Amino acid sequence: MSDDLTLEDVSRIIEMAWEDRTPFEAIESTYGLPEKHVINLMRRELKPGSFRLWRKRVTGRRTKHAQLRPEGVMRAYCPTQYKQR
Repeated sequence: MSDDLTLEDVSRIIEMAWEDRTPFEAIESTYGLPEKHVINLMRRELKPGSFRLWRKRVTGRRTKHAQLRPEGVMRAYCPTQYKQR
């Protein structure tokens, strides 16, 4: 795993990993971390119960893997997620 991640990077990776609509491939393209490294980061950074809950949530989830997403879905987040105030 990359040692040059800032605390802000780690926080954003955790946020992206929890988001239903953000595939692991988006994390890899943004931060260079493949799914296996994201799992290791989550295991290291989350409490054990939170990690188990997250793994149960993302395992087999179609939106977390680009190959399983419906054709034509190209975004990594919901259009209303980053609204301007």
